[in-house]
Amino acid sequence: MEEVIRVEDLWFTYPGGVEALRGISLSIYKGEFIGLVGQNGSGKTTLVKHFNGLLKPTKGRVVVFGVDTRRSSTASLSKKVGYVFQNPDSMLFGRTVLEEVSFALKNMGVPREKWEEIVRDTLGKLDLDVPLKGNPHLLSMGQRHRIAIADVLVMNPEVLILDEPTTGLDYKRCIQLMETVKKIHGEGKTVILITHDISLVARYVDRVIVLKDGSLLADGDPHKILSDVELLIKSNLVPPQITLLAQRVRDLGFSPETIRVEEMVQQVLRLVGGPTT
Repeated sequence: MEEVIRVEDLWFTYPGGVEALRGISLSIYKGEFIGLVGQNGSGKTTLVKHFNGLLKPTKGRVVVFGVDTRRSSTASLSKKVGYVFQNPDSMLFGRTVLEEVSFALKNMGVPREKWEEIVRDTLGKLDLDVPLKGNPHLLSMGQRHRIAIADVLVMNPEVLILDEPTTGLDYKRCIQLMETVKKIHGEGKTVILITHDISLVARYVDRVIVLKDGSLLADGDPHKILSDVELLIKSNLVPPQITLLAQRVRDLGFSPETIRVEEMVQQVLRLVGGPTT
């Protein structure tokens, strides 16, 4: 697999002495869909801000597409690694949707006559149908989230980082957004999802990284990590309800590593002799 980000013994201390990261080492590979989880203050956002140069290591190093971030600008790294902040309103400043999403194109030197076509194409990928002359600040929370993603996606980064993208969304809009992210991932992007919602992690990602108190606690297959109830409780995370149920009835033939409702349904059908897919 092609390594796109390498973190080597990364330590980071904020001004004032708060030690946020402690000796983290890991690699991220092209095409992965990663769930980065941990309690508030575990270091998740601090870690990913090192991937596009918003923060620089206190000790150790981060290498992004072969470039040491200490020797590269945030502007340069952002062309490869796009970061969508938790609060979309902190990213929106344009008076119109077109002005908002085309801002990066202007900075990249893309000819003005191509802006509208590229913006429409980007919004289409996000299943977002809004007037280009409309005010982005007047859109719904779910639409503003997608505009914030469009702000980043328009630069066509190879890595997309989403920091708590479903905050403030109801279940329907949450799933709509995640299905859009899934589609983006399917087009070859590496996606890193920061979230407290373990059910989303169980449903979408193919790798889970768990941080606790600035240290790497676990890294690996979602079925192994999300079914480790003791590990999740230690991390102040709530295990998937379907996993707790499966472990309670494991003597009936259910896998204790069940993390998705669909997996539970298939096991029920198998046990009762019904058709499975």
